[in-house]
Amino acid sequence: MPQPEAPEAARPRPAVVVTVLSSVGLVASLCMTLVVPLVPQLPQLLATSTATASWVITATLLAGAVATPIAGRLGDMVGKRRVLLGTLGLLVVGSVLCAVSSDLVPVLVGRALQGVAVSAVPLGISLMRDTLPPARLGSGIALMSATLGIGGGLGLPLAAVIVEVADWHALFWVAGALGLAGLVLVAVVIPESTTRSGGRFDTGGAVGLSIGLIGLLLAVSKGGEWGWAGAATLTSAGVAVVALLAWGFYELRVRDPLVDLRLNVRRAVLLPNLISIPVGVAMFTGMVVFPQLLSAPLASGHGLGLSLLVAGLTLAPNGVVMMLMSPVTARVSAAWGPRASLRIGLVVIAVAYAAGTVLLSSAWQVSLVISVIGAGVALAYGALPALIMRAVPTTRTAAANGLNTLMRSIGTSTASAVAAVVLSASTVPVEGTLVPSLGALRTTLLIAAGCALLALVVSLAVPNLPEPSEHVEKVEPEPEVLSHPLVRGRVLDDHGVPATGARVTLVGHDGRQLAVTPVDPDGAFAADPGADRPVLVIAGLTGAQPTAVHVAPGQDTLDRPLVLARIPDPLADITEVARPAADTAGCPSRS
Repeated sequence: MPQPEAPEAARPRPAVVVTVLSSVGLVASLCMTLVVPLVPQLPQLLATSTATASWVITATLLAGAVATPIAGRLGDMVGKRRVLLGTLGLLVVGSVLCAVSSDLVPVLVGRALQGVAVSAVPLGISLMRDTLPPARLGSGIALMSATLGIGGGLGLPLAAVIVEVADWHALFWVAGALGLAGLVLVAVVIPESTTRSGGRFDTGGAVGLSIGLIGLLLAVSKGGEWGWAGAATLTSAGVAVVALLAWGFYELRVRDPLVDLRLNVRRAVLLPNLISIPVGVAMFTGMVVFPQLLSAPLASGHGLGLSLLVAGLTLAPNGVVMMLMSPVTARVSAAWGPRASLRIGLVVIAVAYAAGTVLLSSAWQVSLVISVIGAGVALAYGALPALIMRAVPTTRTAAANGLNTLMRSIGTSTASAVAAVVLSASTVPVEGTLVPSLGALRTTLLIAAGCALLALVVSLAVPNLPEPSEHVEKVEPEPEVLSHPLVRGRVLDDHGVPATGARVTLVGHDGRQLAVTPVDPDGAFAADPGADRPVLVIAGLTGAQPTAVHVAPGQDTLDRPLVLARIPDPLADITEVARPAADTAGCPSRS
């Protein structure tokens, strides 16, 4: 049975929930870019080769990609807050491990543990859906989603400042302290969600997806270093294709899949996930291209010759603008829907990158362009999870958001690979080194603009679903895609009024909990049993007698509402009986 909801007075204020969860997401995303300023020095600092030192970045990328869908599924099963605390604990351990070591292997392990924490973003979005009132949900999701970009925008200047004034290990001490503070705040402030999907963890699916993702991301991120036609790249890509095909075949047949492919191939979920890849490319391209322009020597004819610290500060407005745009994103989505927010953001990104091809002659121009790009990314990133959550049941939000975050990570990895190929294809020698030519820089920016336009075209096919308060669990399944229908019905009290606050639990014939979902304001519910099987539907509400009904396989709608009879208050009955007696005792006898 679901746990009773916390009393209203015990719930944290919405602003506090948003602040804590967004801060945690920001810390997690900071860790992804924190070592970027150290990349040229890593071979010397870790006493290794340049190729081997690059794994300090790759390890975080791979760990984050593998952990995000797994953490999302675990969050739906056992509790999102619990899994979030676990990922933050790993971030702290990984940060301390990097802070106390100068050897390659411990630093790689620590960076991988830090990468796991990127799953804090989808977990935080899902916790917001379960915790925040509808009026605050849009702005909260927009800010939480934007932390993926804000962390990248603020991570570079922050890391540059720390490296300028302290030893490089201080980067990890700062990350560990921020992670510990976030862990404590989540433990103290954020309530656990009572919404559970139930089921068993799909170990086979987790292993298969991990092998496929590692192979794919290695081919994308290391292809330039290994050679795009090299044996290592082709082998990695081949393993990825075979593993992902086998994984998909397996997931369609397992009882409780890690990723519900039938749900995720629905147009309302599939298209936002596909759009996330080019949006990720567009978001990260500027963070790859503009630092090279800012730091290139003046002798190149187009470089601005800025120090690492000044270049980082020039790019810092990108993250600040994303943060400030979060409430604007919520207002746009509330007024015209998240589809409009997504499309406006994509147009802004495309126009900004096109303008960036000519605004490259001074630092203020670059700062302006990256700021406008940040505004567009904030609009698009805030809309994507909102679109997805309108199309999935509440018991699948963490897994669905985890998959969306994974798609963005694939986009950012692709941006790095594409930029590396284009920028290295056309270089000019300056002071004994090779720097990207102005033509290569402009070509890369145009590719990012093209990705935004491609995403805009795809967004035209995204369906327009109702508001979450009206929709949430009410999306009609597509019979040709879903092999098992959602179980639907209504829950009323004994006066025929919708039982607001009630929760419905689906239990299998073996006694295992399959799903838990709250009812909508009109008393309606829809829950996913995970397969076409007989289930027991149990409705419960504090202060009412639970009621249950058996649902046969294939039956998707209950014939009659579930009625919850209020449990009488014995003290109230005693009071009602005692009151006439007391009144009589005080009156004189008429005999």
